[in-house]
Amino acid sequence: MQMRYFLMLLIVLAAMGSSLSAQNERRFIRGGNDYFEDEKYVESEVEYRKALEKKPESFEGRFNLGDALFKQEKTDQAIEQFQALTGSTNDKVRLSDIYHNIGNGFFAKQELEKSIEAYKEALRNDPLDNDTRYNLIVAQKMLQQQEQEQEQEQEQEQQQEQEQEQQQEEQEQQEQQEQQQEQQEQQGQGISKENAERILQSLEEDEKELQEKLRKAKQSQQRQIEKNW
Repeated sequence: MQMRYFLMLLIVLAAMGSSLSAQNERRFIRGGNDYFEDEKYVESEVEYRKALEKKPESFEGRFNLGDALFKQEKTDQAIEQFQALTGSTNDKVRLSDIYHNIGNGFFAKQELEKSIEAYKEALRNDPLDNDTRYNLIVAQKMLQQQEQEQEQEQEQEQQQEQEQEQQQEEQEQQEQQEQQQEQQEQQGQGISKENAERILQSLEEDEKELQEKLRKAKQSQQRQIEKNW
């Protein structure tokens, strides 16, 4: 009997401990919510973590911790916190809230495609969520604008590349023309020098020949005169 009583006493104590743990968890969550409303997000994070120490599976504690992390711009941690919650419930409204916040996290990181997918998943769970629908439209428009800007940048880059290639080709052609002209000038100068030497030599030979002819003609005339005499 004593053993049974002891076991029963343990069960009662365990139930009382569980109830006390739940009360502590709720107290820390309320404290975290108060800090959160006062925009004291570091303090709210501390309180939510204390609540999770008392009850690790607390959905509200885990969810609100994600919000507190997001408000501190610990975006990656917040996203991980919410993503870990996706498998913890089958409640459609809760799932919609989770994916809504995941979408906000990716939106803050400018990962718009991921944010759009998260918003769509939120709407699959709660098609009447107008806040999520609005965020989805904004994300889609921003993504479209980004894609258009990227296309314009690519077109400008391509145009600049084409202009640079054209300028390079024109510069190369100009350099080739200058080289050809320089070679022609060098060749022309070489030929004129050679021609000049040849002409000068030819003139000298012609002059010698002419002088020789004049000398011979003079001698011939002298002989004729002497003979006539």
